[in-house]
This record gives sequence, C-alpha cells and structure tokens, in this order.
Amino acid sequence: MKYRISSGMRAMVRHLQWVLPTALAVTTTAVSLQASATPIFARQTGQNCQACHVGGQFPELTPYGRMFKLTGYTLGQRTKLPLAVMAVFTGTEQKNVGAAPPNSAFSFNTASLFAGGKITDNIGFLAQYTYNSPSTGTGPFIGPFSGQAGSDNTDFRYANRIVNDSTDLIYGVTFNNNPSVEDVWNSSPAWGYGYVPGSTNGAGPGFLAPILDGGLAQQAVGAGAYVYWNKTIYAEISGYRTGNGVFSFLTQPQNPPGASQTYIAGTNPYLRLALTHDWGDSNAMVGYTYFDVNQYENGSSGLTDEYRDNMVDFQYQYILDPNTVTVEVSDINETVNYGSAGSVSDTNSLFRAKASYTYEAKYGGSLAFFSGTNSLNNYGPSMFGNGTSGWTPEIFWIPVQNVRIGYQYTFYNSVGALDLTGTPNYYDTAQTLPITKPGDYNTSFLYVWAAF
Repeated sequence: MKYRISSGMRAMVRHLQWVLPTALAVTTTAVSLQASATPIFARQTGQNCQACHVGGQFPELTPYGRMFKLTGYTLGQRTKLPLAVMAVFTGTEQKNVGAAPPNSAFSFNTASLFAGGKITDNIGFLAQYTYNSPSTGTGPFIGPFSGQAGSDNTDFRYANRIVNDSTDLIYGVTFNNNPSVEDVWNSSPAWGYGYVPGSTNGAGPGFLAPILDGGLAQQAVGAGAYVYWNKTIYAEISGYRTGNGVFSFLTQPQNPPGASQTYIAGTNPYLRLALTHDWGDSNAMVGYTYFDVNQYENGSSGLTDEYRDNMVDFQYQYILDPNTVTVEVSDINETVNYGSAGSVSDTNSLFRAKASYTYEAKYGGSLAFFSGTNSLNNYGPSMFGNGTSGWTPEIFWIPVQNVRIGYQYTFYNSVGALDLTGTPNYYDTAQTLPITKPGDYNTSFLYVWAAF
C-alpha cells in the first residue's frame, strides 16, 4: 500500500531542516541562561513566566498577569537591570503554481529590546524598541522593504488600588502608542492572534483591515483613564492624536522607506468596556470597543476620512495544571466616510476566533479562523478584495520558559484580491504568475521565538 505525503507536510519537513539547528542553538543557550536571565517582569515578581502567561504561552495573560498590568507593572521589587531582549527566527513557504518553485525563505525576523517595570509604588512602564529585518519583493502586497528600527509597543501607567470588605477598585491612567495595546485581554487587536512576528495576522493578502487592527500602531499616541471594579467591570476612555513633534520618539518608520507618516486630525476617542467573571479554575470576559478616527487623506492637513470602528469580543480561560484552555473571539465592524467622496462610504469587517490548549506549559496547539470583507464602494478597482477567509492550525513546544518553537499552516478559503483592471484574479506576491485559486496562497510558517 502506498502513501502520499501532502505538500504541507513536505513544506514542514523542509522547514525543519532549516530551523532545527537554530532552534537547538537557541534552546541550549536558554538552558544555560535560565537561572540568571529571565524577562524583566519575571525577575521583578520572582515568578516564572507561566504565572503571567497562560501555559507559558506568551504573550497571553493569566488573571495574575492582567492584575500585574492593571496595577501599573508595579508588583514586586524594582530590579537593578530592568532590561530584556527578544529575537524571532522564521521559515516561511507560500505555495505557487506552474513550473515555478514555492516561495521559500528562512531568516532572522525581528529583535526587540525591552525596558520596564516598577518606578514607584504607583508608576511603571513597558517600552519596546524593535528592529525588523529586511524583506524584498514587488507588487501591491509586499515591499520593497528595508530593515528598520524604531519604537514598538509602549505603555506608561500610574495606578492605585482601594481594597476593603466590600470594594476592590483599581484605577489608573495610561499613556501609550498603539490603540488597544493597554488592553489586558488577548482578544484585543494589539495582542490578538497573529502576535508571533511575521505570522499571518488574519487579514490575508489583498485585504484592507479596519483601522483599529493596527492601522495606527506606532503612528499615534494616546492617554486615558481606566477603572476596574470588583474584578467585574472594566471601563476606559482614551484619546489618540498623531505621534509627531515631541512624541515622535514613540513612532516607527513607515515601510517602504519614504512613505509618509499617518496623520490624524485632533484628538480621537477610544472607549473600552468589559464585563468579567472568575469561577473555580475558569474566567471569562465579554467586551466592547469603540474607536472613531479622522485621518487626513493627504499629508497633515486638508480633507479627512472618518473611520468608525465597533468591536465586540470574548475570552474564556481554563487554567488548572497541567492543562490550560483558551478561547478568544473578536468581531470588528468599520464604517468609512470619505471627505472627498461626498455621500459615498465603505464598510470593512474582520472576524477572528482562536482556541488553544497547552499541557504542562510545554506542549500545545491551536486552531484559528479569520474572515474579512471590504465593500469596495470607494476603493474601486484596486489591490483590495471583498472577501478573505481561512484557517490556521498551529502546534508549538516550549522547551524552557524563555523559548517557544512553533509551526503554523494557513489555509485560505477565499482571497478577494483584484488586479488593477478590476478583473477578479489571484497573484503571487511578486506579481509574476497568475494564481488560479485561493489555496495557492496557503502558507507554511515555522518560528523560533526567544526572550531573555
């Protein structure tokens, strides 16, 4: 009896040949450094990584991790060297058609330097500075890009807590550079599925994501106030403006080089509400986010387009050693009103869902689904499509608490890319070969993610 090996399995084997030597080197280094070089907050609190991260699956937060962030990163003792580093190595392969070989690459992807932790009993912060390696290519979906460095997710906080027989109230203020980066649930855009640098983010090729989904990350700065009452009700109101002038140190260069910074008009409101409940070894959250942005169409003045985003989301966790289960769901719906297009408007939506499981904080897997639509009323014939959806199964291994090795394979059910004439079609990222079906975009992704 003969057995056939699938193309996805062949891709995985090829990637393992590339990645395993690197993974072994990183893991060996991690074992030798683990006693003295854990990330900043583990050193500050004296806890291991899985105290804050579900099953050790960073960056997903446990209830303890959420309380650490809500109280301003101040739990524990100040450390002498509040620094940490992170690096990500990735191997990717995208399917192709015809006689051309698949699009394959293995590379160093990203490196970050972190600073943060407790400043006073009420003030703390997390600041990230990231270098992204060069990537090359042409066409509307990628590049040509170059390696660049700049500020990444950054969050400064003041927080206080009132606890008595009837009340547990946390209140504080946040100053940050990415709408939703201050959030403590992993159904929010800044920390939702797709957080492994270089992985599929649930949008897919040729899809225009809502602005809440990273459209202003490291391009805007915001400040706001929040309260968390009796571990039940969370409420936040913030305002975001362009990250220029004195705040330009919190922005990141645009890619490709020479692209202009995103400018928004005035102060734009961000509202977050969440209802939470803990019972036994489980906890759950249901939330709502509203974000209303006026973005200049050209440069830093003139007509603006209004992006009005509404998101509902849900998160469930079961945490009882040696098992953890998480479920995260988010649905963002956006209406765009154009300053130069009269009464014409567009709608964009992005739905994501992910379930994951870990055993002994070492072995795990997840399954994610994404679906996005664009109405295309004003975009016209362009690179954007009106429907992209697919699935991403993942397996991962955490050999030591500082290192995560994982493999993802993204299956596309639909890809709404259009060519520049408006004719429905599919193209590879180099725009050289016609791609005849969504499955030709299917992508293998293998990564080694380490933080010390």
